[in-house]
Amino acid sequence: MNAIALAAIGLFIFALGYRFYSKFVAEKIFRLDPNYVTPAHKFKDGVDFVPTNKFVLWGHHFTSVAGAAPILGPAIAVYWGWLPAVLWVVLGTVFAAGVHDFGTLVLSVRNKGQSVGTLAHRLIGQRGKVLFLFIILILVLMVNAVFAWVIANLFISFPASVIPVFIQIPLAVWIGYAVYKRNTKMLVPSLIALAVMYGAAIFSSQYEFLQIDLVRYMGGEEGAGLFGLGAISTAFFIWIIVLMIYVYIASTLPVWKLLQPRDFINSHQLIVGLGILYLGLLFTNPEITAPMTNTVTDVSWFPLLFITIACGAISGFHGLVSSGTSSKQLDKETDARFVGYLGAVGEGILALISIIAVITFFPNREAFLATYSSFAASSGSGLGSFIQGASQLATGLMIPSAIAATIVSVIVVSFAATTLDTSVRLMRYIISELGVEYNIPSLEKKHVATTIAVVASAALVLIPEGPNGFGSGGYLLWPLFGTSNQLLAGISLLLISIWLRQLGRSYVITIVPMIFLMFMTLWAMFQQVFLQWAWYAAAPNMLLFVFGAIIFVFALWIIITAIQVLASKDNSKLLGNEKIE
Repeated sequence: MNAIALAAIGLFIFALGYRFYSKFVAEKIFRLDPNYVTPAHKFKDGVDFVPTNKFVLWGHHFTSVAGAAPILGPAIAVYWGWLPAVLWVVLGTVFAAGVHDFGTLVLSVRNKGQSVGTLAHRLIGQRGKVLFLFIILILVLMVNAVFAWVIANLFISFPASVIPVFIQIPLAVWIGYAVYKRNTKMLVPSLIALAVMYGAAIFSSQYEFLQIDLVRYMGGEEGAGLFGLGAISTAFFIWIIVLMIYVYIASTLPVWKLLQPRDFINSHQLIVGLGILYLGLLFTNPEITAPMTNTVTDVSWFPLLFITIACGAISGFHGLVSSGTSSKQLDKETDARFVGYLGAVGEGILALISIIAVITFFPNREAFLATYSSFAASSGSGLGSFIQGASQLATGLMIPSAIAATIVSVIVVSFAATTLDTSVRLMRYIISELGVEYNIPSLEKKHVATTIAVVASAALVLIPEGPNGFGSGGYLLWPLFGTSNQLLAGISLLLISIWLRQLGRSYVITIVPMIFLMFMTLWAMFQQVFLQWAWYAAAPNMLLFVFGAIIFVFALWIIITAIQVLASKDNSKLLGNEKIE
């Protein structure tokens, strides 16, 4: 199939989904009320609860969920061929991710801006509280570690991206003060900031002295580095420490000072980036050289495809963002459709171009198969293949390849950083909720909870274990990420289903994707935990086995609970005698 035709079909289906399906869900199922007083107004505090323009909030929400994952997952999943990856991205976005992100946002807004974790506690009862929080903490901890790992490695591989990324921070702070203290409109300052960033990217890619190359400063790849770690490991360690300091500050500041303006800049950056890639696709009209389907012998695509592509099709982390930060900033309830569903569509559009960039990058089928020779090989080369493929598309707009690679890496790092500090903020919320639940006042303090989140994340990413030695700890629990992520999405859809049932409304739109996700997640977990698929290929890892077994048992328990709840005539008994509104 022609690459342009493939993109056009995908975009057309996304447009139909937002125009018709999301409108049906908003009006007939969720029945949004424009006069409902949202938590942003009811509990306005200027820190977390801040009424926000829907375009600004969409920028925050979109860039928080659209990190590196909707790029990395699809770039890996094309190992099984581009057709199954495209189908899951397009159909999963329209019928699963859109409803999930939209629904968790509305459910949280209708319940004082509480996180999906808190609402799930009320659903599954006292016995499941600790275990569910354990799963959420593990998920956000893995997000923190893996995204920090990705950013640090991109800074090492693309040193020209460092200055453009860091220059965004003071620009965002300036915009925050201009908008909220001087009532300046955010659009023009954000576009100026974006122009400054890309100007810095162009100059950095052309002039070596503007490239913050820590490896070169320590004598190159063969350099001794610090404490005998070697130049690359030392550079990685330094970047992780810098990132942890940054996320500590970013996740404790009021959202209007850095989070919102930076995310608004990134939303424009994403639009510009997508525009460059899709226009580049139009002008270059590249040939799809990857196979439509790829017969492999090492790893079956079913069910792993639906776990490998989480963000970009459906992701439980999105529910944490929707109910953790976005619900506290929603100005009007009717804005939820624009923020939640369209945010999911935006991520689907990003995942689609990620697939196209990879499957058109290679000169022929043989070159693709040589790089994607195994699932392990595709996991290691996916992100690099996307950056190179995206740069190749950008050259269709007469952008030099070095500049294009720098701009693409800046985009990827910016999104990963957005997700990283949002995830740390969410982890702080969860730790504070534990403090309230178990009467531990110290955990309720913002800086104590943030310190725990940051130290735990740094410790995980720096654990000197795994196949690549020092600094590979970010992937220590990676096999659990996809399964626990999709399990959270299934639980969120379950919550929405129960809420809709209580209100006497149809919940088919949520129960069907919930059953599908639970089935795929349990199947994948069974393979990974009890058949020891892939986990023991290199060396036994008891940590993965124990955590995976616990999550597997919990997933079974959730399904049993779901049957009980949906079959019950009095749902309030299963909600801690406190009925969800």
